Amino acid sequence: MTNLRTLLLAGAAALVLMTGVQAADHMLSGAISTTSGQKLEGVTVYAKMEGSTVTTSVYTDESGGYYFPPLPTGKYRVWAQSIAFESAPGTFDPTPKRRHDLVLQTMTDAERRIRQMPSEMLASALPESTPGDARMKKIFMNNCTGCHPPGYLLQFRFDEAGWNKVINLMKVVPGTGVYPGPDARANEIMSRNQKELAAYLARARGPGETAMKFAPRPRPTGEAARAVWKIYDLPLNPDSGIGTKYNDNDGMDWALGQTSKLGELPHDGGMGLDGNLYYTVNNPNRLVTIGKVDGKTGTVSYLRVDGRNGEAATAHGLTRDAQGNFWFDVNPGRRGLGKLDPKTGKITVYQTPSDMTPVGGAVTMDVDGQGKIWASSPEGALRFDPATETFTAYRSVTAKSPKGTVATYGAAGDRDGNGWWAQMAIDTIGMANVKTGEVSEIKLAPIKAEVDRFAADRAFYEGFSDAGFSVPIPWSLGPRRMGTDKNADVLWVGNSWGASLTRINTKTKETTIVPLPSPALQAYHIAVDGGHNAWGNLWTADQLFKYDPAANRFTLFDIPVHGTEIRHISLLERDGKVQVIVPIYRSSQMGVMTVRSEAELTALKTQ
Repeated sequence: MTNLRTLLLAGAAALVLMTGVQAADHMLSGAISTTSGQKLEGVTVYAKMEGSTVTTSVYTDESGGYYFPPLPTGKYRVWAQSIAFESAPGTFDPTPKRRHDLVLQTMTDAERRIRQMPSEMLASALPESTPGDARMKKIFMNNCTGCHPPGYLLQFRFDEAGWNKVINLMKVVPGTGVYPGPDARANEIMSRNQKELAAYLARARGPGETAMKFAPRPRPTGEAARAVWKIYDLPLNPDSGIGTKYNDNDGMDWALGQTSKLGELPHDGGMGLDGNLYYTVNNPNRLVTIGKVDGKTGTVSYLRVDGRNGEAATAHGLTRDAQGNFWFDVNPGRRGLGKLDPKTGKITVYQTPSDMTPVGGAVTMDVDGQGKIWASSPEGALRFDPATETFTAYRSVTAKSPKGTVATYGAAGDRDGNGWWAQMAIDTIGMANVKTGEVSEIKLAPIKAEVDRFAADRAFYEGFSDAGFSVPIPWSLGPRRMGTDKNADVLWVGNSWGASLTRINTKTKETTIVPLPSPALQAYHIAVDGGHNAWGNLWTADQLFKYDPAANRFTLFDIPVHGTEIRHISLLERDGKVQVIVPIYRSSQMGVMTVRSEAELTALKTQ
């Protein structure tokens, strides 16, 4: 009797608990199939509550089923998308039923199918069967992606005259994406190849039959299909003083093509220990230096550092220390290092040394294994000690190139407290030994296949006078941003033009090039988790990657937004779970990705 009573009470308690959970949360699940009844794995499914700025996204499993984590109470818009299919929209109200099945119809309009494709799929389809085509594809990938991912251009069609007009504009726009005016100096590489490039693009995306061959893009499977995304919309405030129009294409409807918003775009981002998101704004404006997103509600608020002429100081790089403080660069006008205490909202600015080119512009940050802050500088790197509030400057051996700027960009600190930085334009990695004060450099080898491919033009490129941020020599790797393994002696570098990663042993300086799964994928920033996996964003694709060095295995994670052009990722590891924080640059959103375990997914399926 006692046992029976205990069981009854336990059952009643479980029922109350379950009822409470269901009253507070939506358990949204269903299946995705084609009109012929085929179940599809790896379909992207979205849910957005009415009146909310937060979208949750999941992927279907091997049987076509999808399972959302518990969602807040409300009425939801639900839709599903997959390449080569029309979007399947719907609404969901959990009152009558929990399951919500959707049917995908094949997309028959060829041009809409092209506009639906992510960037790397369009770039991969560019012809390269002849030596001339292969050269033009490389010129396009290296020189036509500074302002947008390649898919933004390739979603349009122009004849040769039209492509010439596009190139005339593109060749004078620097990596900032800001048109400098009619008297701007033209990109010498694009000028030299303009006629051939325009003809090439007209054959690929002109009025006639396309020369592009589209290989199918595999849908997410396995670990990649267990990813869960939360996407937070960021406002483009017309009062910010940026003076641009709002573009309502948020990249969530792939058939609308690649998005391109201008405004308070998030450049770097991270998650605080409080669960809120923080991001830098690198566009001149009056209102915001650092944006804050409430991780539960999606509400956005602004933190401002006074700049010049009544503007807010802008920021570019961002990193979080072990205490939860965020560090960022402060420019223009202030040219300093900023510290944000999320607990109080207080911002402190430390002025950079006058004998070193001030921190500003394209600056990146990292915290080394000793708690010191590293920031890149045009002439090298700066190390800041938070305890003593002092800077130490380390100048690059090659601070300036005879051909122009060396484009110092990425910075990182290793577990021993040494600093590293990438000199992007000259394929060089700088290293500061903090014990000796010595600065040394590692020169990365050029891409031999491209050296051979451009052999006839080698004299021109070796005498090229404009090597800079956005005009890479065809055989450049372009080391951009980096991250160190704080539990090992390893530095990982994303090569933004070389379709690869560079692995450097921080003790021996042994260097290994790790190719990415496709030459259309270009790495940008790297972050390393506690299990030695290197995570990175692919700025010419709408994907993230995780590289497991022990297994020599890449896992590609689709981003549910198209046209992203992401510049930075960061990680927050808690309770054995890795959260990947992604500032979705071109669509003005913040994203957080987690990967469910098989056990977590199974538990949802049984509810």
